[in-house]
Amino acid sequence: MILMKWPEYVMFMRHDTTPYNLLKRQKEVDPLYQRFVLEYDANPESARCKDLALMVWNKYRFDVGDHNTPLVDSEAKLATKVGESLRKIEQLPDLIYISPYDRAHATLNGLIAGWPELAEVKCREEERIREQEHGLAILYSDWRVFFVLHPEQRLLYEMQGPYWYRYSQGENVPDVRMRNRDWISTLIRDYAGKKVLAITHHLNILALRANLERLDAEEFIRLDEEEKPINCGITKYVGVPSEGKNGRLKLDYYNRDFSGR
Repeated sequence: MILMKWPEYVMFMRHDTTPYNLLKRQKEVDPLYQRFVLEYDANPESARCKDLALMVWNKYRFDVGDHNTPLVDSEAKLATKVGESLRKIEQLPDLIYISPYDRAHATLNGLIAGWPELAEVKCREEERIREQEHGLAILYSDWRVFFVLHPEQRLLYEMQGPYWYRYSQGENVPDVRMRNRDWISTLIRDYAGKKVLAITHHLNILALRANLERLDAEEFIRLDEEEKPINCGITKYVGVPSEGKNGRLKLDYYNRDFSGR
């Protein structure tokens, strides 16, 4: 018998759709926002750009903290459809890890509605798989607005790039990878050979991939730009006992849509 230090599987699910996710789509077709983007691209330091930034902020400000951002659909019907599909093809997990954020808990409730047996599985809230903290920028609900009203942060971002830039009072990507790596060590210590489901967030899913697959900053940025995790998308790693000294987790599939949308 080959001993393995890894779980039998680790399955990650991104939370269901939030108003902030929809806000991005609304702004893309808004003439006001289109004028703002043109002005930002031309000169983010102009007085006109600042005026437009304030107008966009007043129109789209989202006065809710990241931790208590709700879902658009309080019943999480999209997550319910995913649960119905997973119930037919997946084994029941031994443990569910869940981000402490409201949208993650609401997503789990929807998932359970479609996969009722999950209600009997032990659930553990885990701060280490929360979303990246955007600090002061969360007030503005838009990175361009934030950079116009805090020009020194834009200059710092342009100097350091999206991977290394740390949001004021927030985190950068390596910060998220570090706490994700610490969480992985818990999986190795406590859940070898077990089946684990985690309800989490966009950047944490990318951090997991980067840590398990040893991706560098360039590949991380490419994934974030070209293959962002979708709402209710599922990513699964399976333990392979025969690979390496103590086995390894190997990507089975990434960002798969089981909702039928």
